[in-house]
Amino acid sequence: MTIRALVFGENVHEKLNETVRSIYPDGMHATIAAALAEDGAIEPTTVTLQDPEHGCTEARLAVTDVLLWWGHKAHGDVSDAVVERIAEHVWQGMGLIVLHSGHFAKIFKRLTGSPCALKWREAGERERIWTVNPGHPIAKGLPPSFVLENEEMYGEPFSVPEPMETVFLSWFQGGEVFRSGLTWQRGAGRLFYFRPGHETYPTYYDPHVRQVLRNAVHWAHNPAPRWTDVTQAPNVPVQDAPERIEERGPKLHKPGEEGYR
Repeated sequence: MTIRALVFGENVHEKLNETVRSIYPDGMHATIAAALAEDGAIEPTTVTLQDPEHGCTEARLAVTDVLLWWGHKAHGDVSDAVVERIAEHVWQGMGLIVLHSGHFAKIFKRLTGSPCALKWREAGERERIWTVNPGHPIAKGLPPSFVLENEEMYGEPFSVPEPMETVFLSWFQGGEVFRSGLTWQRGAGRLFYFRPGHETYPTYYDPHVRQVLRNAVHWAHNPAPRWTDVTQAPNVPVQDAPERIEERGPKLHKPGEEGYR
């Protein structure tokens, strides 16, 4: 079965910053997609912030199994309508992988319902990523730990809901630690946050990082049909109750009338 992965890239730093452009001449989204394409079971495509509706149209999301999201400078430029559309598809069963500075993305805040704040430092320091849940599918094929020689520090506390699972834990040269691989379930959709990926360092060329991305796509993929009525709250008529009942007592709503939301 082919997994259809859609990579969203903000594609702003690549245009404005020569360092980023020199590392990712075709855009970070293209490099991430290339990492996914190394797995023959994944079919990646890319969209950017500059595309109409950021490339996340209803038609595009309907045929997307897993969406990967990288953003940083232009979180506020993402359409609220598109955010709600993505959230709906995640609830229905589309997987979502949020990368690095996407912790402040509107869609991540929407689905976690939290500030998603953290400590940070841009000093190009060494990061050791520990695989603390080696039996997890996202950790498949990874060593007990691996090192990124230059990365941006993210430090605890990370103000997100308690995760379903913690897969990776990072230690930084300056002494801070951070939960770098976290999972949640939202409706029928799986959500994974993966910390590494600062744009001024070649993180997405690292073979271990690329393996995590491919593993995460497989984990986040839900092969079941979309739960298309996940947000509906129907008023069930008395005659449609599974067991026979008689209507009694006063009520607020007429038969067939929608409830308050």
